[in-house]
Amino acid sequence: MPGGRLTQQERQQIALGLADGLPYAEIARRLERPTSTVTREVMRNGGPTAYRADLAHRATERRAQRRRQAAPRGAKAPLQADGRDAEAVREYQEAFTTVFMASGAPKMMSRVLACLYTTDEGSLTAAELVERLEVSPASVSKAIAFLEEQGLVRRERDARRRERYVVDDDVWYQSMMASARGAAQVAETARQGVGVLGPGTPAAVRLENIARFMDFVTESITRAAEQARDVLYTKPPAPAEGTAGPGSDGG
Repeated sequence: MPGGRLTQQERQQIALGLADGLPYAEIARRLERPTSTVTREVMRNGGPTAYRADLAHRATERRAQRRRQAAPRGAKAPLQADGRDAEAVREYQEAFTTVFMASGAPKMMSRVLACLYTTDEGSLTAAELVERLEVSPASVSKAIAFLEEQGLVRRERDARRRERYVVDDDVWYQSMMASARGAAQVAETARQGVGVLGPGTPAAVRLENIARFMDFVTESITRAAEQARDVLYTKPPAPAEGTAGPGSDGG
């Protein structure tokens, strides 16, 4: 497969593929590129409905120019305080952001979520998010409100009484349970419509089918989320004091 940055001609082919309704995988196959490359290219440049090859190419050139200006010629990639390659981390965050966007999350919310998940602490203050993402406080506030509503982040106060936004293992469980509650609400509302529209009518049958489907989805999400949390996140009990450890012969 060819490597390196996408060319302007390749971006034009991506735009044509999107216009023809081709999936990312098929566009990538025709370009002999990884599907992730095409997905990331489209999602960081307006999404499938707003992608424009010429604008995407100019935006990429501007980003490359800013990076060249920030790093002197011959200089090695800067290291973060934790010893990680800052450029590699930035590129990974962009890829992670693209995945969240492809699942339906808005771009700013995806950027905040990716930023939080790639910190060792799993938490940042609003000021830290503003600095890292180079966006306005209002953008961060709006993104956090959306993510809280989806159950993907939570708030807590640190020792300095600063509000921090946190992601942890239990956040995904809470998010799945929020999805289950939403599905249950759809089922309940659909079933109410059966009585309004008259049992046995085509509209009522349609609503009853929706309710049955969402009942099944609710039960499946709830069961899977609870099983996953029990298996993955439940810590084994600590051995009682004086209990022989693994490998002990008991003597």
